[in-house]
Amino acid sequence: MKIPQHHAWPNTVEEAIAIQEQLRTEVITEDQLQAPIQYVAGVDMGFEADGTISRAAVAVLSFPDLQVLETTVAYRPTSFPYIPGFLSFREIPAVLDALEKVQIIPDIILCDGQGIAHPRRLGIASHLGVILDITTIGVAKSLLIGKHQELAETKGSWQPLIHQGETIGAVLRTRAGVKPVYVSSGHRISLSTAIDYVLRCTPKYRLPETTRIADKIASAR
Repeated sequence: MKIPQHHAWPNTVEEAIAIQEQLRTEVITEDQLQAPIQYVAGVDMGFEADGTISRAAVAVLSFPDLQVLETTVAYRPTSFPYIPGFLSFREIPAVLDALEKVQIIPDIILCDGQGIAHPRRLGIASHLGVILDITTIGVAKSLLIGKHQELAETKGSWQPLIHQGETIGAVLRTRAGVKPVYVSSGHRISLSTAIDYVLRCTPKYRLPETTRIADKIASAR
């Protein structure tokens, strides 16, 4: 996969905020998918050597049957500290290295993290989507910002995630009786369509198969 030219990576939080404020204006939260959807991918991260080495994993699956077609892994020195709200600056450099090795170009990338459900509306999924100009979805395991109503226990139940009067995502039950995930538009996809694809990629477990497989690869030792 060819990685386009993109911004320089920041050294300070102030520089990172400036990049987020600039790129948030480029995020598209309407459906601009390239139909038909044939390939979906998950990206995830692990860290080694007390966090000094980033290990990024990509898994590309066929859609809708969700068979693993390709996996890649990339390592690089970690160049940005762990600071909530700035995950993308810590993780995307290695993710781009892993994606550069991919031969099968995914139609949708599901990220283990937020899309626009972010204080400056530029979580890792939105950030990655804008850089690559590709459809992305944020599927986070935990809440970063926002509030929501109580969620039913049945699979497929969801409630809007609200922050400062704006719907920024959804809390979604992907498996009955199991903790929900937090879905938000990353880039070039609406919230309703993002929810639909997350559910279609989650036939059995809490996490989408894309993310679950990438997580296993990224966490392997």
